[in-house]
Amino acid sequence: MPVDRALFFRLMGSFASGVTVITSRGEDGLPRGFTASAFCSLSLDPPLCIVCVDLRTESLPAIRSTRAFVVNILASDQQEISQRFAAKASDKFADLAYREGPATGSPVFEGVVAWVECRVRDILEGGDHVVVVGEIQAGDALDGDPLLYFRGEYRAFA
Repeated sequence: MPVDRALFFRLMGSFASGVTVITSRGEDGLPRGFTASAFCSLSLDPPLCIVCVDLRTESLPAIRSTRAFVVNILASDQQEISQRFAAKASDKFADLAYREGPATGSPVFEGVVAWVECRVRDILEGGDHVVVVGEIQAGDALDGDPLLYFRGEYRAFA
């Protein structure tokens, strides 16, 4: 018998993770985004990564239709951005500095530790989420410390 919901959250919360915001553009050209901690590398050859996406997020149709996204790896001073994109809000991008990624046009935030621009290679079913496999097209790793999440709280390097 599988573990219950409370134990699941305690177990998964015990793995410290970086905090990302996954961005894309809808078919209407409007930017979309959501906070995600389920992101990791998958393959070096070809360069692939994965991100897990809730089936209920408004961003999933944009990712499915445009077949593109950016992983914005947040810096330690970007907790507000993480919280904004984790909430249901009408205009999450209001007053937020970003530019278009060179390969797909998906939003790249200013001030992130790194950004990874991808084209969708595959989408796999996974319970109440899908696993999106992205082929990395562009990106950059910048200076700064990452925003971390552990046991339900934001953290930073000591």
